[in-house]
Amino acid sequence: MRIRLVHETIYAYEQPARGLIQVMRLTPRDHDGQYVRRWRIEPSVDGRMTEREDGFGNIVHWFTPDEPADALTVRVSGEVDTNETHGIVRGAVERLPDLFYLRETDLVSPSDEIQELAERTQAAGDRSVLPCLHRLLAAVHDHMDFEPGPASASTTAARSFEAGKGVCQDLTHVFIAAARHLGIPTRYVSGYFHRRDGTAEQEAGHAWAEALVPDLGWVGFDPSQGLGTDEAYIRVAIGLDYLGAAPIRGSRTGGGTETLDVRLRVEPAQAQVQQRQSQA
Repeated sequence: MRIRLVHETIYAYEQPARGLIQVMRLTPRDHDGQYVRRWRIEPSVDGRMTEREDGFGNIVHWFTPDEPADALTVRVSGEVDTNETHGIVRGAVERLPDLFYLRETDLVSPSDEIQELAERTQAAGDRSVLPCLHRLLAAVHDHMDFEPGPASASTTAARSFEAGKGVCQDLTHVFIAAARHLGIPTRYVSGYFHRRDGTAEQEAGHAWAEALVPDLGWVGFDPSQGLGTDEAYIRVAIGLDYLGAAPIRGSRTGGGTETLDVRLRVEPAQAQVQQRQSQA
């Protein structure tokens, strides 16, 4: 599948913001089943952009405007070829030992209720890792309602599990917390998802998890969809939780009240070709 996307993150400030810094994990890397044909990040104001790599191996861009800004749009556009690998991730950059992904964080600390779900799910059938993870995927998906929308960086797995609903980030945090409780290294993944119903316009990027399966390696699981990952996914960044893989995080001085809007379109590249031909 060839996936094309345009992703705009639009900030508006009540007053010009000074000392604005945007840290962006918005650039995917090649690995088996994913080849980046083209990719571009375009801020709407002049400034300095530097590229680095973080401890997880993610590509990170730091952007600082030349002057105070009362508005900023970060536009990402790209095209990626993907192939079906049945969720198995091979050839990706790995900077940390597998056992690092057993670490708890504040966002994915398992509550007693999440621990109970994990243990009950493990005991319900074959206790080997892959069957257990598929049952856990179904259990989280069945327990929680997926509600698309913007994410909150402060919502913990325990809080969203208690509420029984959340965005993709929240369901992913619950799955990670439960899997780690069972001793399975698991990590957070941010990226993009071509929806199976063909809807191109989306409210935000996507998130899912990867868990370490013996003899297979890292395998993707999407609790919000209740499915393993496939060629409809563009993998961008990984972390212990949302904070380590957040698409954009920033800081500023002044600026007053901030408003945020997101525009995202994800579709097969051939759909745009057909659309242009029909308009000709």
